Amino acid sequence: MARKFLYAVAALIVLAIAGALAFRLFGTRLMQAALVPSAAFEALPAEPPSAYAGADRWIARPDKPGNPALWVPDGAQPAGNAGPALFFLHPTSYLDRSRWNAPLDDQIANDRAALFLRGQASAFNASAAIWAPRYRQATFGAFLTGQREAQLALDLAYGDVASAFDEFLREVGQDRPIILAGHSQGALHLVRLLREKVAGTPLARRIIAAYVVGWPVSRAADLPVLGLPECQSAAQFGCILSWQSFAEPADPQLVLANFDGSTGLNGQPRQGTPMVCTNPITGTPDAAAPAEANLGTLVPTGDFATATLVAGKVPARCAGRGFLLIGPPPEGIGRYVLPGNNYHVFDYSLFWASVRADIARRTAAFQAK
Repeated sequence: MARKFLYAVAALIVLAIAGALAFRLFGTRLMQAALVPSAAFEALPAEPPSAYAGADRWIARPDKPGNPALWVPDGAQPAGNAGPALFFLHPTSYLDRSRWNAPLDDQIANDRAALFLRGQASAFNASAAIWAPRYRQATFGAFLTGQREAQLALDLAYGDVASAFDEFLREVGQDRPIILAGHSQGALHLVRLLREKVAGTPLARRIIAAYVVGWPVSRAADLPVLGLPECQSAAQFGCILSWQSFAEPADPQLVLANFDGSTGLNGQPRQGTPMVCTNPITGTPDAAAPAEANLGTLVPTGDFATATLVAGKVPARCAGRGFLLIGPPPEGIGRYVLPGNNYHVFDYSLFWASVRADIARRTAAFQAK
């Protein structure tokens, strides 16, 4: 199992290198030329919830052999199918520019997505049974252009997510507590899922927490319509957590340029608004935490053949408009980052054990209510 984490780290590094080198060497225009599809958008039929009744449409679910979300470092144990059910949405793993949306049978994209689950969703496996659907995700290049096709691709991807979620709800039953989590593109779809499937419904009372990680959420222009408040305390449940990790000196201008030029979910401009920022070490938005308080970072060892859970390595504090600052680039982790010291691909692994403790704490509080 340790070697499987090697592949997860390798996949993260490949994506980070591709993005960072392309930007540094060629700039935005050539990145667009290299990664934005030139093909016409293909309006594919919607997938009904029944399409997700079988295990083949899921990367992870409790009855699926070889569940990648059950990976753990030495000394940790997954919970199996006990407790709450987690619906997890993986980040972008499809880089091809020949299509706007990934085919469900694209082996490379599916393998990358499984690797992401090992390094990200695995943080939750001591508290929940993990479900993670395959979906016709928008290609990476869709995030580099304002073309109408990009939004159509995201809409198509979300349609799959919504159908998978409906089937997930049917299979886990009407009373089981639920955890929602995602990263990057997965977090973007999770925001829409909260707005359209959770806000204002009885389902909101079953949500232990929603981890909208690696995607900006405006406190003023997005949060009011998501149906759940921002988590303010470490044991609070029924709330939203979000963070975007940067080493110092941090330059988040690439994120802010897109964020400030967009309109929030409530129809108001996001420009100048603060973002939800949860410190995953403390579980609160306002407290700074020293490295000693971090329960464990997943750190590759040697030639990346294994991964070690190292406690006390990375500090964290929310600052500025709502970015999570982790101090100087951490040794052994920060060789491959996105422009501006952006540790986007490591948002979960930097705080793996602290996230694990965070959801255990919130779950215990929910169950004791």
